[in-house]
Amino acid sequence: MTLHASAVSTLSEWTPSTPSQEALRQAFLGFLASRSDTCQRACEAGHLTASAVLLDSTGAQVLLTLHPRVGRWLQLGGHCEPSDGSLVDAALREATEESGMTGLTISETPVHLDVHPVTCSLGVPTRHFDVRYVVQAPPGAQPVRSDESDDLRWWPLDALPEGTEDLTELLQVAVSSLR
Repeated sequence: MTLHASAVSTLSEWTPSTPSQEALRQAFLGFLASRSDTCQRACEAGHLTASAVLLDSTGAQVLLTLHPRVGRWLQLGGHCEPSDGSLVDAALREATEESGMTGLTISETPVHLDVHPVTCSLGVPTRHFDVRYVVQAPPGAQPVRSDESDDLRWWPLDALPEGTEDLTELLQVAVSSLR
């Protein structure tokens, strides 16, 4: 199965918990139906990306990266690669690469969708159709910053850095999915 076909299957089977997430799910499926290259970063109209809300083993802290291009604290994640067989694979690969940690576990089901405008590696304005998953670190796991980040650290869910208010809904659904 191709990554595109896997993305269609994943999003077709997922049942979001809110009407706004259902509207986004339908928009993602429409976008996927419109062209076959939607999982490739070369797709200038926009492309699917995979994010990881990386929580510690207790679910009380989230690992955020200070993104060098965006200049903000964000969840881990990024572009799908040709070697990714699914969005889950892409999210777990990104979480592992960006956190420097092994032994991560990932939920097979997305928890949140988001579309945002961005000028990424293409150098032109585009959109990221971001599919977000919950990833959990093993006990005692310590992150190691990669070249893809200006900083990387655990943040208590009740003491997030300034400028992360737009992550509130994502983090709420991520934590509730662990219960």
